[in-house]
Amino acid sequence: MAKQKTPDDAEAFLAALDHPQKPAILAIREVILGTPGVTEGIKWNAPSFRTTEWFATFHLRAKAGVQLILHLGARVRAGDGITTEDPDNLLTWLGKDRASVTFADVADVAAKREALAALIRRWIEHV
Repeated sequence: MAKQKTPDDAEAFLAALDHPQKPAILAIREVILGTPGVTEGIKWNAPSFRTTEWFATFHLRAKAGVQLILHLGARVRAGDGITTEDPDNLLTWLGKDRASVTFADVADVAAKREALAALIRRWIEHV
């Protein structure tokens, strides 16, 4: 079994990251880590976040802006998927159990900071 990547690995990964949207990535990370019970690591070769299970991973090769993929972990779960309130229309559904949130830049993250924080709290109820 592969070694579990730790928050220290995430710190090193981000310190070495050369990405045009790094300020936005760091701002999103700050919002997510501000949620009680959330930790980070490297999963799927990108900064990822977890409570009892992985639930969010950056998609660092997105063509425009910064994309965060919200999911329910690595395993497919039986059932009809999830629904969650999204009054700010941040989610783009990619399947019954995963969605993406895209930010144009760090200013966009700042404008949607509270909406993202609320969305993360609602999403992790399903993890």
